[in-house]
Amino acid sequence: MQYAAINGELVNMAAAVVPVTDHGFLYGLGLFETFRTYRGVPYLLERHMERMASGCKELGIPFTTTAAEVTDWIQRLMQANGLQDAYVRYTVSAGEAPLGLPSGDYSKPNHILLAKALPEPTPSLYESGKMLQRLSTPRNTPEGEVRFKSLHYMNSILAKRELNAYGQDAQGAEGLQLTRDGHVAEGIVSNVFWIRENALYTSALSTGILPGITRAVVLEIATEQGIPCIETLAAWEELLQADEIFLTGSVAELVPVTTLRDQDGVETIISNGHIGPVTTVLLGMYRQKAGYTS
Repeated sequence: MQYAAINGELVNMAAAVVPVTDHGFLYGLGLFETFRTYRGVPYLLERHMERMASGCKELGIPFTTTAAEVTDWIQRLMQANGLQDAYVRYTVSAGEAPLGLPSGDYSKPNHILLAKALPEPTPSLYESGKMLQRLSTPRNTPEGEVRFKSLHYMNSILAKRELNAYGQDAQGAEGLQLTRDGHVAEGIVSNVFWIRENALYTSALSTGILPGITRAVVLEIATEQGIPCIETLAAWEELLQADEIFLTGSVAELVPVTTLRDQDGVETIISNGHIGPVTTVLLGMYRQKAGYTS
């Protein structure tokens, strides 16, 4: 990355800074969205913008930016960085304010766009899948009634550190966090789905998970395909009995999970170690909806 976009202006990365009194820096008062482009077009941008606007309203951060403006920023940023397609992070930070917890609304947020090349998946990722490592770090409760995609990311960082501590045995795995009550919540950076007896299950929003954009689209596609969809409170043991498991994220799309690993190192193979038939259909439909061609 050579350039970032700050408040709509392209800036060399070395000069891409925000003031130390920005409350995003001081108190984590800000939100972000990550998504990808297909053929240079940001996918589901309107939905990401709606989630951003809703969160900003609750935090007292003015948000009047339009999808057309953000699309223009992204296209100029990608061109400056020499990218045909990109992984994009759009951050809205609360902006400068006096030292101390805020008592009112903000007035001048900072809009920050970063774009980099899409990660190259290993050739076998969407066929042979990846491991899901159960973690002991519980998913924290959401900041409000529904979890924000906020700059306050300490819980996920602690979970990532725990995942890294498993070393080579969990190389390339995603970490799975449960609630303090022992219910399956979500991955560190993903929502979790599983299939049993041709029904699609995912954690209920009441577990405090992020209401993922890709998660919502997958539920819509499954409903259109006549697949029963159940949002539930589930224990780890229910994943062990699943016919198929997959993870969702805006950049990763749908990634099959073919190995479950608990904290004692006991591994359970899912779907005979390969992407399952329902996951295959849903991934294909998702990519078709995005206009993706391999």
